[in-house]
Amino acid sequence: QVQLVESGGGLVQAGDSLRLSCVASGRTFTTYPMGWFRQAPGREREFVAAISWSGGSTAYADSEKGRFTISRDNAKNTVYLQMNSLKPEDTAVYYCAARAGTTSWGPDSEDDHEYDYWGQGTQVTVSS
Repeated sequence: QVQLVESGGGLVQAGDSLRLSCVASGRTFTTYPMGWFRQAPGREREFVAAISWSGGSTAYADSEKGRFTISRDNAKNTVYLQMNSLKPEDTAVYYCAARAGTTSWGPDSEDDHEYDYWGQGTQVTVSS
């Protein structure tokens, strides 16, 4: 079993930055590809970013490329999402997720159905 706990959300103004953190329990965290997803009110959950188990590969949604950076520190069982130049449309609950069933990396890393464990989410609100 893996537990994920996100933190770092909050209320900011457009153009500001936030860094989200996700701490994972479980000794096999270092073998899990990890992802960040978000869900805004009235909308479906959408992919934000993903990172391979080693941190050597990353993927981003088109709208986040150049603004968001995903990283991980396996020694701390933590994955991060650095968000810069935030926009009001970034307002959502942000979730981290772990793929426990594979160490592989590919386009399916953007599919939320491929993830086995989810955190409780952290709210990010960006005012204009």
